[in-house]
Amino acid sequence: MRARQLEVFCMLMRCGTVTGAAAMLNISQPALSQILLHAEDQLGFKLFNRVRGRLVPTQEAEELYPEAERIFSELGALRRRTKDMRYGRTGLVRMGASAPPSMAIVPKALALFREAHPDIVVRSLIAPMLNVVELVRNGDISLGIVMNNMPHHDLDVELVGQVNLVCLVPETHRLASAESIGFSDLKDETLISYRTDTLPARLLSAAAEAEDLEFSPAIEIDVSMTAFPFVRGGLGVAIVDGLLPWGQFPGIVSRPVRPNITVPIAFLTSKDRPLTGGTALMRDFLREACADLGLGRRRA
Repeated sequence: MRARQLEVFCMLMRCGTVTGAAAMLNISQPALSQILLHAEDQLGFKLFNRVRGRLVPTQEAEELYPEAERIFSELGALRRRTKDMRYGRTGLVRMGASAPPSMAIVPKALALFREAHPDIVVRSLIAPMLNVVELVRNGDISLGIVMNNMPHHDLDVELVGQVNLVCLVPETHRLASAESIGFSDLKDETLISYRTDTLPARLLSAAAEAEDLEFSPAIEIDVSMTAFPFVRGGLGVAIVDGLLPWGQFPGIVSRPVRPNITVPIAFLTSKDRPLTGGTALMRDFLREACADLGLGRRRA
């Protein structure tokens, strides 16, 4: 029995009339009767007898119906699920982000995404930028969020925003009340910042050189979050991205860096593997989160 024949049989069992079953299936009565005849021909026995204008199930139909109804219900569930997948309402989203976006942008987007699409499973990873690139490249994740918009031959890179660099100092530090902090203010300080082969370090080095000064961290870090215990512990002052909500961290204050220096925020996706509907929806929510945080333009 084919799927359409199964639908007709189960609906006839439910409704008891050709008129009712045809209306429920949105087909004409002659078309429904034809499907029923073909089903009976293929089965080799009748499913219904006509008694005083009504369809009366045969003994064979009564025996088949419980199993047919179970399969019919499963078929309906499968169709609903495939329709949901088609429109991105179910499935699995695999994404990864470097630490600052994962702690600031991702939670905001994820809260809204889960409210709108609770049936979609989200697998979110935190990794250094180079690892995020490789995860997207290898297909382990479909969407990456990093603070670098350098081009890659096999990846699409979408610039979605930018964030200022800030200077973290202990709350009792002489610079804690400064409106902004420049390189000249840090000449006698132990500097904590990004290692020299990163994009923020290159931007900082160029800005310092423009003032005939040097950007030379005594403590190099990969992730801005690791600067917090160092600064609070009195090991030095740090220049890091301002994406994290530093005002919520006890014992330190953040001040704007002078001159203003920004680092990009970008999405990474594979050129060879199109996004699933769910991942495309998550990307939209991430764009919105960037806009809400003042990091990029809001969608039209």
